[in-house]
Amino acid sequence: MIDRRAFASLLAGAAVAPQLSWAEGFAEPKGKTVLYASIGPALTLYDIDGDALVKRTTVTLPANIQYAWPHPSRKYFYIVSSNGGPGSAGDRHYANALRIDPASGSLTPHGEPKALPSRPIHTSVDLAGQYLLIAYNDPSSFTVHHLRDDGTIGDPVAQPKNLDAGIYAHQIRATPSNQMVTLVTRGNNAEAGKPEDPGAIETFSFKDGVLTQLASIKPGNGLGFGPRHLDFHPTKPWVYVSIERQNQLYVYKLDPATGLARDPLFVKTTLSDPKTKLVQGAGPIHIHPNGRFVYQTNRASSVTDFEGQKVFAGGENSVAVFSIDQETAEPTLIQNIEGHGVQLRTFGIDPGGRILVAGSVVPIKVREGAGIGTLTGGLTVYRIGSDGRLDFVRKYDVEATQEKQQFWTGLLTLA
Repeated sequence: MIDRRAFASLLAGAAVAPQLSWAEGFAEPKGKTVLYASIGPALTLYDIDGDALVKRTTVTLPANIQYAWPHPSRKYFYIVSSNGGPGSAGDRHYANALRIDPASGSLTPHGEPKALPSRPIHTSVDLAGQYLLIAYNDPSSFTVHHLRDDGTIGDPVAQPKNLDAGIYAHQIRATPSNQMVTLVTRGNNAEAGKPEDPGAIETFSFKDGVLTQLASIKPGNGLGFGPRHLDFHPTKPWVYVSIERQNQLYVYKLDPATGLARDPLFVKTTLSDPKTKLVQGAGPIHIHPNGRFVYQTNRASSVTDFEGQKVFAGGENSVAVFSIDQETAEPTLIQNIEGHGVQLRTFGIDPGGRILVAGSVVPIKVREGAGIGTLTGGLTVYRIGSDGRLDFVRKYDVEATQEKQQFWTGLLTLA
């Protein structure tokens, strides 16, 4: 366990160190920023010209892409892939390393793919670039792999037995000190004949790739608490958590004993109409590089019968924008902007804080007056104002299908 003096020192260092993630940026990196977006096993590179996307090259992975994360050096890129998916376990699961061309952003395989035990749902790299962290949703678990000096993926690190990995893990990340790891576990809603599975944020100390349990953060014993992803403020000891199953935003303070404080500082709704009876879920969450705003998606894709077909039943697919009080950490909802697609599963913010690009996963049939049309999957581009609010620029349609979904998107500034 980390003592308070060491924790304070680590946190102070983290506040000024460059952080590598899809939202926080790299402390104003100066290289070219590009976009990557997956459809099934294919990952396509887009150049960014102002706020326009220009399609370039595509690389194909051994199975459908689930999530991706860059090495802190920005020389290597790690992708987890699987032939499983929502409601399907699959039987082929991999961790893949790719080399990033520093001039163009194009990707080439780097070493052999590593076989994984089950479908990976999320991956990240620790801040020192020494370990690849991978979360699995069913069964809820994680692995930690060594990263070799050349960026290739090494063997998994042996972990203590009987660590609590919660129910339905959805994200794994090292904290800004790189001395702790958070595993966000969503739980599951109640279904016919089956009670609710509680959610939690499992916290661990982290040394030499080995995790040691610190705490299980679960208000109300995890019932009515379904966290999906979290993000760390770039300069303050604050953690913002997307609560998927309740469409809420929780704010926690980092804690030297338990990783996160036991109780949230604030709880906010993400919906324009929190009283809606439609099926909703919150999505990913990212903090603006300047730490003044936080962005989170709302997702809906339920269907109903119309003219003999299944069509969109309604609900909010949007990006929720919150301003952050820099003294108290309190978020205030200032905007909900239309997503122009269903299931905004991932999005990215460029490190300069100028644009936000959100990816909708699948197409869906929609009512158009007395007829039926199709709302395509796509990449929706927004311009970010100085007040944090978003302005819609345009949507780029993509050829996503139910079998080959646009499951992941992200922005990266090249080395």
